[in-house]
Amino acid sequence: MTELVSISVVSHGQIALAKNLLGDIAAYCDAAGIEVILTLNIPEELPFSGSDYPFALTVIRNRAPKGFGANHNQAFRAARGASFCVLNPDIRFGDDPFPALRACLKDRSAGVAAPLVLGGDGRIEDNARRFPSPLRILCKVFGGCRGGDYAIGEEPIYPDWAGGMFLLFPRALFERLDGFDERYFLYYEDVDICARLTLLGHRVVLCPQARVVHHARRSSHRNIRYLGWHLKSMMRFFLSPVYWRLLFANRQGTRE
Repeated sequence: MTELVSISVVSHGQIALAKNLLGDIAAYCDAAGIEVILTLNIPEELPFSGSDYPFALTVIRNRAPKGFGANHNQAFRAARGASFCVLNPDIRFGDDPFPALRACLKDRSAGVAAPLVLGGDGRIEDNARRFPSPLRILCKVFGGCRGGDYAIGEEPIYPDWAGGMFLLFPRALFERLDGFDERYFLYYEDVDICARLTLLGHRVVLCPQARVVHHARRSSHRNIRYLGWHLKSMMRFFLSPVYWRLLFANRQGTRE
């Protein structure tokens, strides 16, 4: 019997994208092994009902908008699955990514699994990255650090962190981490949770056999409000105890 996967999707005025994603889940995934928790972060009319899909669908309507982490933590409290998937509404499937992701999580060191993410143009997105540092940020801003942080082939790789557009956690570990840090309203929640996971002795695994397409909007590149959230979250991470513990652990590892 397939273990249940709980999928958390948050819509912030993106219900058309969410509908496409739900259609992909229905078309490609084993419905008996899936439940979806859809959170409407702002008021939206649903162009579908739960009975339209072969999997269990729970809809949460927020009274006031919440941040990325708070929304997914709220969904986790309603989830019943043995694993918990954080999934952006702008992701599309071409097949079922979950068997390959589950296979990667059988590695006992793995604490979260992510698929290979392709852009709408078919190019590989840089969702597998090294932990940020002020120097690495400056290097990217001034064009000195180009290209992906990791070479991706056919075998799983173990990056420092993976983008929050698609992450699959074992339920017990997400619970042990106490979910996302809700002090990050938007951005860097994925960096922080992967850092805390690393400090617990687990690894992030990117599974190239699982592939999805990401139709990213890159809001922080165009909207000053989103850019402000991005910069605020970046500073919160660099000033956090998690970042400094990570630096200390890396230096200790280098000495050894």
